[in-house]
Amino acid sequence: MRIIVTGGAGFIGSALVRHLVLDKGEDVLTIDALTYAGNMASLKLVEDNPHHSFLQADIRDHAAMTKAIADFRPDRIMHLAAESHVDRSITGAADFIQTNVVGTFTLLEAARAYWNGLEPEAKEAFRFLHVSTDEVYGSLEGNLGNETLFREDTPYDPSSPYSASKAASDHLAKAWHRTYGLPVVVSNCSNNYGPYHFPEKLIPLTILNALAAKELPVYGAGENIRDWLYVEDHARALDLIAATGQPGETYNVGGRNERRNIDVVRRICQVLDRLVPGDAPRENLIRFVTDRPGHDARYAIDATKLEDGLGWRAQENFDSGIEKTVQWYLDNGWWWQPLREAYDGQRLGLIAAKPATANAG
Repeated sequence: MRIIVTGGAGFIGSALVRHLVLDKGEDVLTIDALTYAGNMASLKLVEDNPHHSFLQADIRDHAAMTKAIADFRPDRIMHLAAESHVDRSITGAADFIQTNVVGTFTLLEAARAYWNGLEPEAKEAFRFLHVSTDEVYGSLEGNLGNETLFREDTPYDPSSPYSASKAASDHLAKAWHRTYGLPVVVSNCSNNYGPYHFPEKLIPLTILNALAAKELPVYGAGENIRDWLYVEDHARALDLIAATGQPGETYNVGGRNERRNIDVVRRICQVLDRLVPGDAPRENLIRFVTDRPGHDARYAIDATKLEDGLGWRAQENFDSGIEKTVQWYLDNGWWWQPLREAYDGQRLGLIAAKPATANAG
């Protein structure tokens, strides 16, 4: 199998590349623009592997994508390249529109041209997997254990510039299947966590701030609920969806591990206090801060279609996954310490207050 992975130097992408190359022995071309969240160190385990090659390129570059696809001749394209941080999208939406929407369009067109030139048997076997997020569905109401879940037919209702850009890219991918016949499969996942996660997201930021005895910011009252998915479970799911999913279909990927944000932070503190005891409980570092604009209350995935239809099961629950994640950060300072020098965890996505206006009356 010859597979192109876009965004393969990012968090989820690198987990997928490591799975495909190390566990499956597939021939993989990783394409990544190496923006701030792309990190060649995340591909260290495959850098000398003969089954892996790397191309630094932007998915918005049609000539580069066309050439890369024509030269590599993939059996499968797995598209993960995206701007992905909600807070950054609030104050820098343009990058999200350009990469997530224009970039996806460009890649779809390059893939379609290649696919149209394949022999019938190869054309039938080819797949384009478009990887997306549960945030396109908007916000679920209710508390933990509520039976309302995101399903594949849940209407889209994005809240942030990030989720709106991903919703647009999902619609493009599905339209390219319906209009042109390109064998596209779409996946929507819940919040990922695990090794090699850039430290702007909740879990790695909490781990590293707690290790440094820095304040642990929690938005609002910490009541927002997310379904957590261990990244290596997600990588296995993506491989399975691309291999056996039906073109034109969507598959939701979730860990069935709903947690309030405050409980996630407290759990990390408890694990660290046990593994690396400090002078005081790290929960004392928690500080509640002004909530994010448009912060969705709850995400929760119904993964029944993937579980029953394709036979996937998550191997990690939240407790086992968070133990592995915390231990990985303790053992791999070589990876995250350079990132902390460039990004020290400062708050992003704040909207400046509008200036006061004089009363003209």
